[in-house]
Amino acid sequence: MIPIVYTIVFSFNDARRTNIVWRGFTLDNWLGICDDDRVCEAFGNSIVVGVTATIAATVLGTMIAIAIVRYTFRMRTLITVLLFLPMATPEVVLGSGLGSQFVNMGVERGLWTIIVAHIMFCISFVVVTVRARVASLDPSLEEAGRDLYASPGQVFWRVTLPLLMPGILAAALLCFALSFDDFIITNFVSGNAETFPKFVYVAASRGIPPQSNVIASAVFFLAIILVVIAQLSAGARRRKLAKTG
Repeated sequence: MIPIVYTIVFSFNDARRTNIVWRGFTLDNWLGICDDDRVCEAFGNSIVVGVTATIAATVLGTMIAIAIVRYTFRMRTLITVLLFLPMATPEVVLGSGLGSQFVNMGVERGLWTIIVAHIMFCISFVVVTVRARVASLDPSLEEAGRDLYASPGQVFWRVTLPLLMPGILAAALLCFALSFDDFIITNFVSGNAETFPKFVYVAASRGIPPQSNVIASAVFFLAIILVVIAQLSAGARRRKLAKTG
């Protein structure tokens, strides 16, 4: 908790360049959050990368999880093992391997190479999370839909997908957090593109601007709000089920 408290407190520090020594309270850092264009540009890049990688990895990972649980096909075990490898492989190995591959292929590194790299390591986490949800589904619910003459598409959209949604949302949130927070893999594949973690790392040598603390604090508060909303929503659903049950 100490680093979090330090980050929040020093987001109100009246500092200009180096935000290390307390120089007094001010709201200027929050009111002028984009006075340093580099901070907002890096933060915007992280949002773009995180959202894009989350959407792609969640869709692909969900389809893969359903296929692994529901269908039998050749090399299913091998594919499952390969999907889990990124989770067990050190990020420096993944980053250096992907970075070398992009260079050998002549691909110009930038935001798109970061997105591709983040999708690759996020898919594993999505598959693990959604796979557990798929495996726990009661097949009789889908059978009841088919008994009512629903088409396979209607069964999926009206029965299967709503039941999978808690696992899918959890996987998406995890994926976004991992993508937004990543530095090691990003540093290998980003080229001249700069995300927020990379900006903070580079700026640390010359003094992190207070706007970085403001953005970090805002992201922390947003995460707390989302957790509270999720808990209240889950509690409301449980009370609704208890009343109808």
